[in-house]
Amino acid sequence: MGAEVVVDASATSPLTTRYAPRDPVDLAATLAPLARGPYDPTTRWDGGSLWRTFHTPDGPATLRLSDGRGVVDAAAWGPGAEWAIDGVPELLGARDDWSGLDVRRHRLLAEVRRRTPGMRLMRTRRVFESLMPAIIEQRVTSIDAYRCWSRVVTRFGESAPGPAPGGMRVCPDPARVRGIPSWQWHVAGIDPGRARTVLGVAAVAATLERTVGDERAEGGAARAALRSLPGIGVWTAAETAQRAHGDPDAVSVGDYGLPGIVGYALTGRAVDDDGMLDLLEPWRGQRQRVVRLVLASGVMPPRRAPRARIEDHRRR
Repeated sequence: MGAEVVVDASATSPLTTRYAPRDPVDLAATLAPLARGPYDPTTRWDGGSLWRTFHTPDGPATLRLSDGRGVVDAAAWGPGAEWAIDGVPELLGARDDWSGLDVRRHRLLAEVRRRTPGMRLMRTRRVFESLMPAIIEQRVTSIDAYRCWSRVVTRFGESAPGPAPGGMRVCPDPARVRGIPSWQWHVAGIDPGRARTVLGVAAVAATLERTVGDERAEGGAARAALRSLPGIGVWTAAETAQRAHGDPDAVSVGDYGLPGIVGYALTGRAVDDDGMLDLLEPWRGQRQRVVRLVLASGVMPPRRAPRARIEDHRRR
C-alpha cells in the first residue's frame, strides 16, 4: 500500500493509513455505486469524505476515506477495522487496469475518459452486502427499493462503530438476516418472493464470500455461481459482481433504463438489451468500464415513457 498502518487498541481511536495510489483516484467517481440511494444507512458522504460501514469477517467496521490531493487518508473503527484498512487499495481500484481499453473510436467515450482519469472500478470484497440490496431492487422502482433497504438495515443492522455520522448502520450479517420473521419483511415493504431469495442466499453466504480472491471464481465465473442460486438472474448477478468483485465485464442486462441510456449515448437512439449488447461487443471483457463512462457522460435519452408505478407491498 506504500503506507504505514497505525494500530491503537482503544475503542475510540481508529486504525489509520495514508494510501498513495500509483495513478490518480477520484473518490466520488469510483465509489458512487456504493450507496444504494439517498437513504442508505451504510454509506454517507460528508463534504469530501466518504463514510462506509462493512460487516467484515472480523466483525463490523466503519471506514472513512478523505481525499488528500494525490493521497487518500483512511481511518477505520470497530472489530473489522484492520480488514477495512487492508482493503482500501482494492476498494479504490488498485486491481482495476484501464490500459487495455481503447475508446479512441468513439468521441464521447474518449472525451469522458479524458475528463475522468481518476475513475476506477471498486472492489468491496463483500458479496452478501452487494447481493442483498440488489435482490431488494428486483422488479420495483429504485425509490421503492432504496426505502426498503434502508428500513431493513436500520431495523436489523448494528450501529456503526466509531464516530460515524448519526443514523449510520452496518448491513446485518447472514445469520441475523435468516432470523428476520416474515412479518418484518412485509413491514419493510419487501414481498415474499424477494424475501425468500434473500433468505436463500443468506444460507449459502459463506460459500459466496469465498468467490472473492479465488481466481477460478472471479469475473464471469462468479456471476455464473450467483446465477445458479434460485431467484438470481443476469441483472442481480451483474450488479453484485460489479461491486464485490470489481468485474470489468459485468453488464446489467434487464435494467429498466440502461439500454436506452447506452444506446442514446453511443448512437443517438435508444435500444433494447440485445441492441445494447451488440453496441458493447467491441469492448467485450471491459464492457462495464464502457458503461461507467456512458453514465459519467450525463447523456440521457429524452423521457417519453411513463414513470414506473411505486408499489407498497406493506399494504398487501
